[in-house]
Amino acid sequence: MSLQSLKMATPLEQFVVNVRNLSSQGNFEQLCDFISKSTDVLLKNGAHLDDVLATLDLQEHSLGILAILCVKLNLPTIPEFEVLFAQVQEFLTSCHGEQVRYAPNTFADLCHLFTQSLVERQQPMRGIDLLCRAISKIQLFPSQLTSIHADLCQLCLVGRCFKPALQFLDTDVTDISKEGGYYDAKYFLLYFYYGGMIYAAVKNYERALYFFEIAVTTPSMAVSHIMLEAYKKYILVALILQGKVANLPKYASQVVGRFIKPLSQAYHDLATAYTTNNPDEVRTVINKHTDTFTRDSNMGMVKQCLSSLYKKNIQRLTKTFLTLSLTDMANRVQLSGPKEAEKYILHMIEDGEIFASINQKDGMVVFLDSPEKYNSPSMFKRLEEEMKKCIQLDEKLKQMDQDIAVNRKYVQKSSGVQEDDLPGTSTPVGSSKVPTYSM
Repeated sequence: MSLQSLKMATPLEQFVVNVRNLSSQGNFEQLCDFISKSTDVLLKNGAHLDDVLATLDLQEHSLGILAILCVKLNLPTIPEFEVLFAQVQEFLTSCHGEQVRYAPNTFADLCHLFTQSLVERQQPMRGIDLLCRAISKIQLFPSQLTSIHADLCQLCLVGRCFKPALQFLDTDVTDISKEGGYYDAKYFLLYFYYGGMIYAAVKNYERALYFFEIAVTTPSMAVSHIMLEAYKKYILVALILQGKVANLPKYASQVVGRFIKPLSQAYHDLATAYTTNNPDEVRTVINKHTDTFTRDSNMGMVKQCLSSLYKKNIQRLTKTFLTLSLTDMANRVQLSGPKEAEKYILHMIEDGEIFASINQKDGMVVFLDSPEKYNSPSMFKRLEEEMKKCIQLDEKLKQMDQDIAVNRKYVQKSSGVQEDDLPGTSTPVGSSKVPTYSM
């Protein structure tokens, strides 16, 4: 069915013609500029967008189809979501990667709108695999961060399916994708906030603490709600992992101390009580601020803090006693009784937090030395893997240092040379500009 037979508006016909012509010419930069100015035309003709899609080829006209799908997801109401879902699914799976890289901001917008639609419909699992493919299509290399990473982490959190996100989270970021010439700080913060939550959910607290710290210490001139929530979870994870909350790095923004810390008083009260090593005081603080912890959806992690305090108190007993009865241990750690003490001991033995055995006959716990002698093949393999990571990191740092050393803006600022005086720049004829140098 032709566009003419459908009696479509002339601007819409012109849109199709321009998309076809510019795509066939390979003039994708001009096509991106044209598409960005055609949003109003597409919005006014929302009822005909499916007919327009039928006239475009997915491989040859990926940028045109991308613009149409973004507009469809932006419509006030989506009458046939299943049809739109199938269209987005086909696009993210089979679109032309080189074409969409000319419009990374529009491609990211499509993924943001798609994610929002799935979350609103409580169907997060349907989009996880598609966003994994979308990231792989738009990334220039595996360690490059895109704003779509935050969308993937959000879907994995809502769907409680963490493995797909972990394959991206485990790769340290060395570059940030420029989408439309810049990267929205909101998605940077959300990536590390959601990432920290995923790592906390799988009990990788060391990595979770690192992610929350990045979210909290990101340079900022204003209070961010994301940073505030990350700071609260940063305190809880620090208590679970280290038993204390270390001072934030000096490069942390002043807004953290001036605004965010006062808004997190309940969490600071919990940290202060935790340092006493007294479970009763911690329980008192938890009961006092139950409404706050529950409203912040942090009560689960708060209870884990109390549980970690019991474990740390048990670990302290291993440095004092060789044997101890379960009853005596329960009294010293302030547990409800021998059965709860036994449960904690068994879990800690299973997790490798302590080395001990329980004599079920007389209810005695025997604390043992670590069996690790650091001479097994598995330990050598682990050491080799850690050394390999260090070597790769060293090489990456050298490369980044070299890139900075030849960066035009860095050279200009560090030497005090004006931009017009740098090699490769020309000074207008007749200019009396005199170069200046810093002493």
